[in-house]
Amino acid sequence: MSETLTLARPYARAAFSVAREQSRLADWSQALGFSALAAQLPAVKSALSDPRVGVAVIIELLSPPGAADAIYQQFLSVLSDNRRLALLPEISALFDELKADAERVVKAHVTSAKVLNAAELDQLRNALKKRFDREVEITTQIDESLIGGAVINTGDVVIDGSVKTKLARLHASLTN
Repeated sequence: MSETLTLARPYARAAFSVAREQSRLADWSQALGFSALAAQLPAVKSALSDPRVGVAVIIELLSPPGAADAIYQQFLSVLSDNRRLALLPEISALFDELKADAERVVKAHVTSAKVLNAAELDQLRNALKKRFDREVEITTQIDESLIGGAVINTGDVVIDGSVKTKLARLHASLTN
């Protein structure tokens, strides 16, 4: 995993640099996301590894519909020439991290025991915004096994306020 990230990082940085120069971070993020998903499809994976399939066909397969951006297609061509198209998922993820950092946005994934209403999400967003001094984008997931509370994952920081974890800690301290 770390080797693929090491290989993908320079491509993500190059893509980010070009996209920022063009003021098209969102467009490139969407295009890379599309290409990353397409590269993981079994039929596309087999085409990527088939030497009989030309670069033009591969670029067509990986380019978002209606996206005729020559620079993006050139980027895909460079990846193809260097046999790095399989890195597209990692390149896309790293690009989105660079984009979020440049836009001063923290992406928080919240796993809670129950559905959070709008007021709870706003309160959580405001607390995270104050803690990280950045805008916060929240995605949610329900996991009833947490019993209560929530687990907040921002990538670098994990805040586990679940009842399940608190009970496990209490159990561990009582048995020691």
